[in-house]
Amino acid sequence: MSNKQDQQKVLVLLGAGADQLFAIKTGKALGYFVLVFDSNPASPGFDLADDSAVVSTRDVLGIISYLKTYRYFSDIAGITVMGSDIPEIVAEVAQFLKTPALSLTAAIKACHKYKMKQCFAEQGVPIPAFRLLADENDLAVFIEQQGLPVVIKPVDRSGARGVFLLDGRGDWRSLYQRSLAESFCGQVLAEEYLLGLQLSTESIIKNSAVITAGIADRNYEKLAAFAPHIIENGGWVPSVLSSEQLSQVDSLISKASKALGIRDGIIKGDLVLTAEGPKIIEVAARLSGGDFSESLIPLGYGVNIVEAGIRLATGEEFELSSYTPEPQLCVANRYFFPPPGRLLAIHGVELVRQQSWVQKLAFSYEVGCTIPPLRSHADRFGMFIVQGKNRSQVEERIQWVYETIRIEIA
Repeated sequence: MSNKQDQQKVLVLLGAGADQLFAIKTGKALGYFVLVFDSNPASPGFDLADDSAVVSTRDVLGIISYLKTYRYFSDIAGITVMGSDIPEIVAEVAQFLKTPALSLTAAIKACHKYKMKQCFAEQGVPIPAFRLLADENDLAVFIEQQGLPVVIKPVDRSGARGVFLLDGRGDWRSLYQRSLAESFCGQVLAEEYLLGLQLSTESIIKNSAVITAGIADRNYEKLAAFAPHIIENGGWVPSVLSSEQLSQVDSLISKASKALGIRDGIIKGDLVLTAEGPKIIEVAARLSGGDFSESLIPLGYGVNIVEAGIRLATGEEFELSSYTPEPQLCVANRYFFPPPGRLLAIHGVELVRQQSWVQKLAFSYEVGCTIPPLRSHADRFGMFIVQGKNRSQVEERIQWVYETIRIEIA
């Protein structure tokens, strides 16, 4: 635990895992005393933060109970989250703290995919056709009406957990049951599969004005190999979108944020550039994890969007234009997908890390661990980030990393 300076304000961060380390560092760089909550006492962020509490990030009553008697309670400036889809928890705790945040109504809509889509449909936001499923028969009706392929997903999960592409192969009834089992509330959504370039976006909303600080062209080159799971294999920044298309994305995010009732905050978007223009698959009212806001946006666009998110959460004044993206070098992140089994060794790590153009190389498993079958983004074995002057050079470097890193599985 660090000593707090007399005038230092406290930033509360929900989560102290790998996805939250950059937020902790950014909060400290902005001068905040960072208090983190996590149910795992071995979370890596506990050593990095100024103060910590072993409380689940989903335990609203537990968090509020801890804060009521916290010795620096009067100095708390705000609460935020990065990488975890819990905006409703942030909103409820912020209500107690009387600090800036989304309304609880907006937060609930943003983390329930069906309520979100209902809201978008009512406000004319372009989205795929969708249906909340009562049972397997309901899914059969949707498939008959819509035609294949369709996507099914739990209404309240993230990271591709329980998300399946139904394209005529396999038993869709079994997949429906698997998706249902992943839902916290026991609800599954079916939606039209949109054709087109898939995009990840991250936007800053301030006084209802929008700046999309980063857009990544998502990489689904292994979609057939991983079917029926829908697993992303990284992305590219800057995006190939034209200036007109970028403007269309900003307008779409603006329309979505107004539909949800978000005047100030961060919106992470999953979009598809269809033949009719961009459409929204879904959005999240939080900073993204998985290196998008931590690495791809700063490296590819020169923007620290996490800094903006913290300033919004604490009520700091800033100029929105100061986070205008300016494309830098070409950057890509990619993942490793070894077969399941016991990890014996990882070769080539030091050689890869010696390359100046490798910005990050990390693994989620240690030697001796059992690698599970791939079911969601949470199961990805490891990742790397490379940069270069253009996509051709970066593609060559991606292939070199894949050839150099050798993963031994028993």
